[in-house]
Amino acid sequence: MRFMTDRKRAAGLGAAKSGTDHHWMMMVTSVALVGLVPLFVFTFGRALGMGFEAAQAYYARPFPAIVGILTLLVGFYHFKGGVQTLIEDYVHGLTGKALIIGMTCLSYAAAAVGVFAIVRIAL
Repeated sequence: MRFMTDRKRAAGLGAAKSGTDHHWMMMVTSVALVGLVPLFVFTFGRALGMGFEAAQAYYARPFPAIVGILTLLVGFYHFKGGVQTLIEDYVHGLTGKALIIGMTCLSYAAAAVGVFAIVRIAL
């Protein structure tokens, strides 16, 4: 017979360690993307079909450049969180850890390349 309570057996197990923080960050990035994506579509849609010089002049203005950079950063952060949840749910062990590390590196690298491209065009 064990003398441990149910609470004692469950302490430290499950998603209770960091699940709430992860959920709130996904909610915050979702709400941010609800506003940013239409702004991005509007600003990027105006730049479609422009020549390089016209697009460079357009993105030299602060509003389109800031909207593009914010959308990339928040979007890739939200992507990272979603794919991390997917990997945690379906892949276990060392493979899961390696995939999470690889996905995090890929997400940050893609965001950095996107921001670099916008800054390069804007300047």
